[in-house]
Amino acid sequence: MNRKMAFASRNIKELLRDPLGYIFCIGFPLIMLVLMTIIDQSIPKESVKTFHIENLAPGVAVFGQMFVMLFTALNISTDRGGTFLMRLYATPMTAGDLTAGYIIPMLIVSVVQCIITFIAAFIISIIIGNTLSIAGMLVCILTLIPSALMFIGFGLIFGVLFNEKTSPGLCSIIISLGGFFGGIWFDAQSTGGVMLKICKCMPFFYCTKSARSAMTLDFSGEAFLLPLVIVLVCAFALTALGCFTFSKKMRADLG
Repeated sequence: MNRKMAFASRNIKELLRDPLGYIFCIGFPLIMLVLMTIIDQSIPKESVKTFHIENLAPGVAVFGQMFVMLFTALNISTDRGGTFLMRLYATPMTAGDLTAGYIIPMLIVSVVQCIITFIAAFIISIIIGNTLSIAGMLVCILTLIPSALMFIGFGLIFGVLFNEKTSPGLCSIIISLGGFFGGIWFDAQSTGGVMLKICKCMPFFYCTKSARSAMTLDFSGEAFLLPLVIVLVCAFALTALGCFTFSKKMRADLG
């Protein structure tokens, strides 16, 4: 446990020293939150409900987690590209210690990112006269933990399999797919047709749906429980696959 936490502490410090981490993990989601709120206030209230603050805040929180995925992949691929990770292979640390050392700090960063996003959303909601439910925000933060693990799992896989030049590009594809097919910037449910079917084939759609249902304290099966179960399954599968890939890559490098 001490080895895991020491390595996790090192990775948190690496992220805190990188100014791009503040820009993408915190600054960019907050900018999108403010920008979309301004757009929402400039159009008829019933035209685009996705931009209403109670729907926008959970969507932006999910969007922000995608950048945590990016920095997870960058952190791991950069360590692999240098000699740092090879030196760690020679220590008593196991593959489980190393993967936990990458996952734990990124999960902490993701939770902090969500808290900051919802604090900003709450302030905005007071300004526009549509105050958010504090209970809804707290439940939403808890609901977003599985989706954070899912995106960290993506980052773990990309960081292990690809170098520091390729992994960011692959993460950008996931960010684009997640932003579009996750229904973050439009109401996928109301579009129907082929678009909705495609969205339902993507795990990002269920991340957004469960988060928005949690915000409104709607715990019905189809709105909350089923999407949350799907996200949990995807989070477990991707994290397990990432850990397995890391372990296999470590044995190959040592062999």
